[in-house]
Amino acid sequence: MPEENKTCPSFRTMIGGQALIEGIMMLGPDKKAVVVRKPDGEMEIQVEERKLIKERYPILGLPVIRGVAGFCVSMATGVKALMYSAEFYPEDDEPEQSSKLEDWLDKHLGSEKAASFFVSLAVVLGIGFSVGLFILLPTLLSGLIALAVPGFPLWGRSVAEGILRVVIFLGYLILCSHMKDIHRVFQYHGAEHKTIFCYEKGLDLTVENVRIQPKHHPRCGTSFLFVVIMVSILASVILFTPLHITNTLVRMGLHLLILPLIVGFTWELNRYVGGHDNLFCRAVRKPGMAIQRWTTFEPDDSMMEVGIAALKAVIPEEKGKDQW
Repeated sequence: MPEENKTCPSFRTMIGGQALIEGIMMLGPDKKAVVVRKPDGEMEIQVEERKLIKERYPILGLPVIRGVAGFCVSMATGVKALMYSAEFYPEDDEPEQSSKLEDWLDKHLGSEKAASFFVSLAVVLGIGFSVGLFILLPTLLSGLIALAVPGFPLWGRSVAEGILRVVIFLGYLILCSHMKDIHRVFQYHGAEHKTIFCYEKGLDLTVENVRIQPKHHPRCGTSFLFVVIMVSILASVILFTPLHITNTLVRMGLHLLILPLIVGFTWELNRYVGGHDNLFCRAVRKPGMAIQRWTTFEPDDSMMEVGIAALKAVIPEEKGKDQW
């Protein structure tokens, strides 16, 4: 029996999470919880009611469109939680003085709107960085290869672009995994996975039960990003080669144009794969499970306590409401 079948429980929850700086965020169907281990060892627990964007704008709940909307909302929610957790661990002991820009925004927009501005800015910069590094840079480098090698076939350029995309993505993850602070975040990532596994298996949420669970989870968000990259590679080969698109700037522009469609399609694919267990689904999950060796590490007991507190806070009162 495949290893994944041994660890995948029959109940699959839609509750998901994100590792933070010395903390974990969990998102349930009704609530969001952010739990941070403070420097004094105590846990700070913040719980909020969730307002799903599709309830306010039904069109954003349609297939494919909901994937793009969900990705953007997830980015904003994650950045906000990350910034919140960072507040407990300033870089130095001296009180941080606000900048003139922060003072101006706070005066003209109010503290809440100013905070929303910085979260939005961080999301835009984060998405821009990811698109530039994993999508546009490989296209640019493959264009330089085509210029340096006369007669380089167009299909070969698409393949080279795909290989560069995967290499840059994996290289980025491996580099991050060797950074001390990021390594601890990835340990909390492991605590998040273990806690969700324990809940899905119907076990009591105790450190002892969480500790024995696998740290790699088949529905990890890292896997989603990797599938986005793989789908973008496939789209590049299928679309650009038959159309004989050789201009590098045009290829970069088309990548940007079809990226929302790729994200939306991948979200639907991930939704299907997460809820089924067959040969196709296991094949799609396998690469994502493999790369978790660089993004998910074994947590200590204190980290698992944070994961347990975060998960307990978002479990819905109505049994089965969080069924995948």
